[in-house]
Amino acid sequence: MRAKGAVIHEVGGQWKTEDIELDDPQDSEVLIQVMASGLCHSDDHFVTGDIPVTLPMVGGHEGAGIVVKVGKKVTRVKVGDHVSTLFIPACGKCRYCARGQSYICNNGAGMEHGMGMDGTPRFHIADSGQGIGGVVRLGTFSNYLVCHESQAIQIPDDIPFDVACLVSCGVATGWGAAVNGGNIRPGDVVLVMGTGGVGMNAVQGARHAGADHVLVAEPVEWKREEALKFGATESFESVEAAKGRIAELTNGQGVDVAIVTVGRVDGKLLGEALDVTGKGGVTVLTAVGSYERSIEASPQDFTNLAKSLQGVMYGLCNPVSDIPRLLQMWRDGRIKLDELITTRYTVDEVNQGFADMHGGKNIRGVLIHSHE
Repeated sequence: MRAKGAVIHEVGGQWKTEDIELDDPQDSEVLIQVMASGLCHSDDHFVTGDIPVTLPMVGGHEGAGIVVKVGKKVTRVKVGDHVSTLFIPACGKCRYCARGQSYICNNGAGMEHGMGMDGTPRFHIADSGQGIGGVVRLGTFSNYLVCHESQAIQIPDDIPFDVACLVSCGVATGWGAAVNGGNIRPGDVVLVMGTGGVGMNAVQGARHAGADHVLVAEPVEWKREEALKFGATESFESVEAAKGRIAELTNGQGVDVAIVTVGRVDGKLLGEALDVTGKGGVTVLTAVGSYERSIEASPQDFTNLAKSLQGVMYGLCNPVSDIPRLLQMWRDGRIKLDELITTRYTVDEVNQGFADMHGGKNIRGVLIHSHE
């Protein structure tokens, strides 16, 4: 069938809206009519080269839509179901899934190529017939996609698609960074560095977990103001500006948990987070960035002060259970999702969406698809 989606052809290029030919779903695959897709910073990292992938590729991994066709062996969803896409096709059988770590399932291997589970493409550029991948085997910047059934989870029909797409990645990642990665407890003092689509949910997760103080370091003034609405207790333009208050709250010891959710991280910035983390505290890293083998931190601090550094993939969530739970929390009024959406775009406006992200104008932009 014919689809329409945004494709990136080269590092440093622009997203190009193109006609795409889409294969039928195979035995264990589903065809989804994508209704909405979040504009996640991770997709921009494919453009900058911070995350190496095989190009060209259809963008997008935060999706929500309707199942329109299923393969003959599909059991998880049926035609007509509303679904959220999942970042990783967790098998439920490997040693990681078996011990509750589906966020690092072995099926994640090879996802940088964007092909189906069998290694072949589902998307083809209409003009040339060239087979191309979709981001993390999805490609939600297309108005239709084919994926393995393990990357689709049924959601209630009354959940708006623009809300549901956010939970598929950014909300789960930020929330989980605080609740799972930081293991925040009542009474903790927490610092969140960066309040985009992931960081703002780390703020929400920290308050939900019972932190007494949730401080935010964010250079964009209106985002600092918004962070207070999402649960931050105080906001500062930088970590340096927050140091005095951190010292007051912790008797000079440092925060219990520092969560790094900036747009791009490097060794210097990570070292800054480690420096303000106190005794027995944890620095949580969920931001993407440099591959350089350098962190500006004292190894002795880890020993003498019993600090730890926790890397976080997908919020350390098990999405099959966590995504429905987060959506239920939204329905119960215990988490803000609508308020995360700053601007809605068409697929032809995807480059503007990322420009707005870089300009600090969005918490999260959302792509709304048409199906004419």
